[in-house]
Amino acid sequence: MQETGVSMALTSLSPEAFAAEWIAAWNAHDIERILSHYAEDAVLVSPIVATRLGIESGRLEGKAALRAYFARGLAAYPDLRFTFRRVLGGVGSLVIDYLSADGRPAAEFMAFNAAGQVRSIHAHYAGA
Repeated sequence: MQETGVSMALTSLSPEAFAAEWIAAWNAHDIERILSHYAEDAVLVSPIVATRLGIESGRLEGKAALRAYFARGLAAYPDLRFTFRRVLGGVGSLVIDYLSADGRPAAEFMAFNAAGQVRSIHAHYAGA
C-alpha cells in the first residue's frame, strides 16, 4: 500500500492494492489523499447524496463537488472508519465491498479513465 497519497493508476496497481489505498485514505481522514484517486470530471451517484443533500438524482459532478461532499461526510463522522471486505476487479473498473461509517454494508463501483483515475462512481448501501 502506498502511503504518500499520490494518485495511482489502476493500470499500475492491482485492484487489491487500489482498494487498500482507497480505504486507508478514508480512514486517515486525509481529503487530499482521498481526492487524489478521482479525475477532475468525476461523477458520483449515491443514495446518500439524494437523501442528505436533497438532490433527487443523487448525482454530483466534478472534483470540487466531491471535495465539498467528502469534507461534509468527514466532519459528520469524526470517527469514520471503513472496514474492507473484498474487491472485485473488472475491465477498467472495480467494486469495493466494505462496511461504511455506520457499519452498514456498502459497495462502490468505480470506472477509471485512461490516466487511471476514478471517473465514475456508483455507491450502494444496505437499506438505502
